[in-house]
Amino acid sequence: MTRLTLVRGDITEQDVDAVVNAANSSLLGGGGVDGAIHRRGGPEILAACRDLRASQYGKGLPTGRAVATTAGRLPARWVIHTVGPVYGAAGADPSLLASCYRESLRVADELGARTVAFPAVSTGAYGWPMADAARIAVEAVRSAATDVEEVRFVLFDEQAYQAFAERIGSSDTG
Repeated sequence: MTRLTLVRGDITEQDVDAVVNAANSSLLGGGGVDGAIHRRGGPEILAACRDLRASQYGKGLPTGRAVATTAGRLPARWVIHTVGPVYGAAGADPSLLASCYRESLRVADELGARTVAFPAVSTGAYGWPMADAARIAVEAVRSAATDVEEVRFVLFDEQAYQAFAERIGSSDTG
């Protein structure tokens, strides 16, 4: 069974096998978590993303999908990029947000990753309400068939941390 843990902090500092990036579909960097991962990880991540765009994702990575690259200068081995839905936009249903977590875990399994750090996907600029995003994330991870041993939710502020803590329950927090 996958252990769920919570950390209040910076996802770019996590010493895990894979860090999940809340990417935009271009895969070429952006703001929030995406910008932080690209800045801290260095040009190797952008180069790998450009290669993906030039090969199989010429139109960008579709919402709800995930793909891996090097982690560059991050302490992790890989970055798993996933594109969350924009809240309130046409087609922004909860199943797409859940798919971000399931697809990221599928990619993690393909890589052999045992520890994965997730941000609260779609809750920043994409506007998904934190409590609902936490519910969807925790349910998706708990229901996923995966060999990942630890999923670490890395939350930037106290509000996010509390929303995830309420969903996970005090016995599972770390």
